[in-house]
Amino acid sequence: MRTRTTSKPLPAPGAGVTGTLLDSDAALREGVAALAALDPVMARLVAEGAEPALRKRPPGFAGLAGIVVSQQISTASAAAIWARLTARLPDLTAEALATAPDEALREAGLSAPKIRTLRAAAQAVAEGALPLNALHALPADEAHRRMVAVHGIGPWTADVYLLFCLGHPDAFPAGDLALQEAARLADGLEARPSAAALTARAEAWRPWRGVAAKVLWAYYRVAKARDGAPLPG
Repeated sequence: MRTRTTSKPLPAPGAGVTGTLLDSDAALREGVAALAALDPVMARLVAEGAEPALRKRPPGFAGLAGIVVSQQISTASAAAIWARLTARLPDLTAEALATAPDEALREAGLSAPKIRTLRAAAQAVAEGALPLNALHALPADEAHRRMVAVHGIGPWTADVYLLFCLGHPDAFPAGDLALQEAARLADGLEARPSAAALTARAEAWRPWRGVAAKVLWAYYRVAKARDGAPLPG
């Protein structure tokens, strides 16, 4: 199995980013204040109650694996698969996943595509092409490119890992439907913006696009609660 990326030296930690990781409530508040100063729309959303939550996930291979496991299935199903997987592999490292037999992974409930994705990611980690614990040192776009170069890791997975596992302040999962709907409501649009359109809109929020994503998710929940619509799990 081959990945489609080559290893390059990483810059010094903090190069290309704000220097502030979203790793605490205080850091998130700093980012929200900076974002509100950049864009009056963001300032308005926060004033209307869109106060984002930190919502951290574990970094490293286990954190990435958790995101892959949860894709396109219910929260309950993801929790059940994760429990079975970690029972079989308590130390869920890239090395442990790489040497685990397919049968054990299938018995945990992983689909064939997810097994292939996790094996490709484990190989990339072992080869040094995917330094999961150091991607925060890169500008968000470069870190994103390194991740999606691994077979099976898509844009949403890459940006969610960067944002929630590493606290990268500029990661932005533009393909997320809740973000698109929140942006539609915030900007008074008739239709949800596409991922490309939302990416273009988010240029105004650099280098705090990750904070903007959290504000938009919070606004989505505020708007749906106000309208009496059910929220996703």
